[in-house]
This record gives sequence, C-alpha cells and structure tokens, in this order.
Amino acid sequence: MADIFEKLLKNAGPLGQHRERAHGYFAFPKLEGEIGSRMKFRGKDMIVWSLNNYLGLANHPEIRKTDAEAAAAFGLASPMGARMMSGNTDQHEQLESELAAFVFKQDAILMNFGYQGIMSTIDAICGRHDVIVYDAESHACIIDGLRLHPGHRYVFKHNDLEDFEKQMQRATALIEKQKAGGILVITEGVFGMAGDQGKLKEIAALKGKYDFRLLVDDAHGFGTLGKTGAGAGEAQGCQDAIDLYFSTFAKSMASIGAFLAGDKAIIDFIRYNIRSQIFAKSLPMPLVIGNLKRLEMLRTMPELKEKLWSNALKLQAGLKERGFDIGKTDTPVTPVYMIGGVEEATAMVMDLRENYKIFCSIVIYPVIPKGHIIYRLIPTASHTDADIQETLIAFTETKAKLDAGAYKVEAIPDMAEKK
Repeated sequence: MADIFEKLLKNAGPLGQHRERAHGYFAFPKLEGEIGSRMKFRGKDMIVWSLNNYLGLANHPEIRKTDAEAAAAFGLASPMGARMMSGNTDQHEQLESELAAFVFKQDAILMNFGYQGIMSTIDAICGRHDVIVYDAESHACIIDGLRLHPGHRYVFKHNDLEDFEKQMQRATALIEKQKAGGILVITEGVFGMAGDQGKLKEIAALKGKYDFRLLVDDAHGFGTLGKTGAGAGEAQGCQDAIDLYFSTFAKSMASIGAFLAGDKAIIDFIRYNIRSQIFAKSLPMPLVIGNLKRLEMLRTMPELKEKLWSNALKLQAGLKERGFDIGKTDTPVTPVYMIGGVEEATAMVMDLRENYKIFCSIVIYPVIPKGHIIYRLIPTASHTDADIQETLIAFTETKAKLDAGAYKVEAIPDMAEKK
C-alpha cells in the first residue's frame, strides 16, 4: 500500500511546482499598511489593483468606528454556538431582513462565508434525481458544490444561449425519463475573471419554455450594479425572475460573510437544512453589526458607487485608447489580455512591481490556456486619477517590452521570500 502523502511530494501541482521561486511574491504576497489604493509591498509603496474593495469601505472612518465599537462591546466570541442552537440574535435577524429588502426578496439567510455558503446551498436544494445546468465559467465554489451533487449536471458554454437551450433539452429529457426530479440553473451576475455579466434576462425569459429554477451568484454585482446597487438582476431588469439570489460580503462590503435571498418558504427550508450553517458557529456579532453599517452605507451613499464607476470607466477607456484588449467587460472588473508564457508573465509582473510600483493580480496557466496572460485590475472608489494615469503609463511601457521579447526568460524569477 502506498503512503497517501507520497504523491503529494512527487507532484506539487500546476501552481505549487513554482512555490520555491514564487512564494511570498507571485503567490501569497504580503501587502502592508492601511487598505486602500496605495499600500506597501516589501517595503515599497505600490498602487494596488488587486483588492475587491469596490466601494472603498474597508477603511472608511465610519466603518472603522462601528467595527471597533462592536468588537469592544461584544468581542469575537459572541454569540456562542450555531444559530439553530444558541447563536441567534435580533441583530442577525435584522441583517437578514434588511438584506432581503435591499435585493427585493421576501427573506434571506446569513452565511459565514461565500465559498462554503453556495456549496452548501446546492447540497441543500438538490437531490439525486435533480439536474443542474450551469455556466462553464462558474466560480470554483459552484464547481465544488456540483461535486457534492449526486445527480446529473450539464454545463453550457459561457453565456451561450443556444448551447444553454441544448443542455436544457437534455436535462428536461432526463427528468421526463426518470419521472422524478427538477432542474436548477446556476449562473453568475458578474463573472469575476472576465468582468462580463451573465445573461440573466435572456435565461430568465426561457422560463416560459423550460421548467427550471434560477440560482444566481452575484458576488461582484451586489453593491456595484443596478440603480440601487441590488446587483446584476436589477441592472438587467429581471430581479424578480431570480429564484435564489446569492452574494458574499467580501467584495463591495469589504467584510466577511454571505447571504442567500428568495421566497420566504424556500429560505425557511434552507435555513433548517443547510449543513454548513446548522453545524457551524454563528457569524460573530462584530461582523453582523459591521455589516449592518455597511449595508446602510450602500443604501444611503450612492456617491460611492458613482465614484467606483467613474474610476472604472476612466481606466477602461485609457486602456482601450492605448490598444489594450480588455475583452467584453461591462462591469468594474477590468481584465487585460496579453500573449506570453508563465515565465514572461512573471518577469513582467516583477518589472511592474519593482520599477513602476504597480501591484496587480496575474492569471496564467492552468487557470487559462497556455501562452496567454490576464492581468486583472479591480478599480475601486478609493483610486485617484493619478493612480490611473501612472498605471496606464506603466502598462504601455511594459507591454512594449513584452512585445519586444524583453521578458523572455528560461524560468520564473526567483523572488521567493527567504527564511
């Protein structure tokens, strides 16, 4: 019998194989200082484009004050126990009620984390006879939730309505053959890598043709899209057709936690059957109170969303004017597509950080096909015109170097943190 750890030592994985050169720099970097558009990395001031702090709430004075007062009053232990047993409070229920109203749903349930929340939601809803139809570019948390599903699942090409209908026909035929089960469609309000919105309105319009329920993960749309900030469904005029609306607090609210909203009867069922919440400690009181304050600011300070969009449009227009390919984004998420290998990408990142003081996230193989590079920039309400202009200059100059072959190296630069 083999030692189960043996394979781990022989094959570190597609990303782990680079850890000896990458750790602490390209992977697991340590940003320091106050969260904002400029922070320190390895002692140097950087313009940071890697934080999902869309509305700039992370270090807003009112937020810091509320968080500090709540922590002083309750500590992180309160309430003790899972919600169902001993961890429920008026404040938890108040936050659920306010979240439901904000996204135009009857009820909502709080969850400790977005990742485990949506996985457990799928597990609670779907049984072995049910069929799931989902977008090919769904987030990893959805994919992991699908791994828990004992029934069939069909994937449709990203935002491809023709292929969506093909998969719906397959799902419908299987349900009819089984004479049992139903269909759950899962997509995203905003796809966090490419920045394009899911085709929620078009998918919802097909409810008259096919029998299904719609679950939307709107992590990047909540607080950033729609007239009131209620997300991609509001922006597309189809919020009512979304049966279950899901989002995390980790982005526009710059906090921890998540929620699922929908019809009261369905949310009640999930509340009593979602294992990740029934068997987990309740969300700590300082986070609940802090999230109540954040939600209040989403409702009452539209200027934050306006500033976010002003910065996003300036950045995106500047990139396009300089000939950069930013794909089909119609949200603040700003991908910059380039051609190059892993080694070139890391050499370019090092140049951006060391010589231009620009810190942004890079996406390479195996997340995307070999030979391609994506730089994902996340503009926020905290960024300034100076941040944008300095970044545009840096990208123009480093792209010219990339095209000229200046970053062709045999191995990724060894920038690992030395211990």
